[in-house]
Amino acid sequence: TASAGSGLLLAELLHKPIQAAAPAIITTQRPQIPFGVQSGDITPGRAVVWSRSDRSARMLVEYATTESFQNAQRIIGPAAIESSDFTARVDLTGLPAGQKIFYRVSFQDLENSKITSEPVIGSFLTPPNTKRNVSFVFGGDVCGQGWGINPEFGGMKIYEAMRQHQPDFFIHSGDTIYADGVIQAEVKLDDGSIWKNLTTPEKSKVAETLDEFRGNHRYNLLDANFRRFNAEVPTLAQWDDHEVRNNWYPGQILDDPKYTVKSIDLLAARAKRAFLDYLPLRFNADDPERIFRAFNYGPLLD
Repeated sequence: TASAGSGLLLAELLHKPIQAAAPAIITTQRPQIPFGVQSGDITPGRAVVWSRSDRSARMLVEYATTESFQNAQRIIGPAAIESSDFTARVDLTGLPAGQKIFYRVSFQDLENSKITSEPVIGSFLTPPNTKRNVSFVFGGDVCGQGWGINPEFGGMKIYEAMRQHQPDFFIHSGDTIYADGVIQAEVKLDDGSIWKNLTTPEKSKVAETLDEFRGNHRYNLLDANFRRFNAEVPTLAQWDDHEVRNNWYPGQILDDPKYTVKSIDLLAARAKRAFLDYLPLRFNADDPERIFRAFNYGPLLD
């Protein structure tokens, strides 16, 4: 009987190879979230949650005050499509004060609503409504002067050092990218050793196209330290000059052979679009390109 049963099973497998392989094929078609999640623009009762899909998909966000996601609320967010480079954000409202919020983001495929990505989890602390100690970290100038992500060094370890302090938030003081800074695969150090950078096509030349500016932001997000930090510490971000070009000013016409685009106004417009796509800012309905903002974090800090 065992022999006959084995023969029947083998015959079924031989005659139905496609059906047997189908679940694995569906799994590989799920949307991916390669650059993790981040939160930002935390205000009393509100916070922005950001992420990026690898394809056209709808952002789904669940959030709760417990890590188990008991009694979680679910938000059906916007579509992440080509116009935003597949990035999307949800502005959470009605959040309790001084509370750890846990959230998870997934993306539902827009071509097949039955297919959804694996969720990625993040958290943040909302501002208090009573007096308490507040701690924050601040910094800027990411991957400047040709110093990129070196896996042998451990990547951008400063983000892990900041994360371990468990700050309430991070003020990013600008130069979130170095759009004018080319990343070489290798840099020879003074002691004769070699610093080895990860490289991408968008970081191998100065940024001029919208995709190249966005690619500068994507480059930073390749770093696991950065993604882990983003998932646990909300960001208040502004920009400086290297998001476009060193010491640029409106109306400038470039005399630089590295640039085929000579209008700094055109470069700045593309740079701002990429900045707004990739940083967790709350968009201003009256001024969608506005970056200047003000925050109060509880009764003691503005």
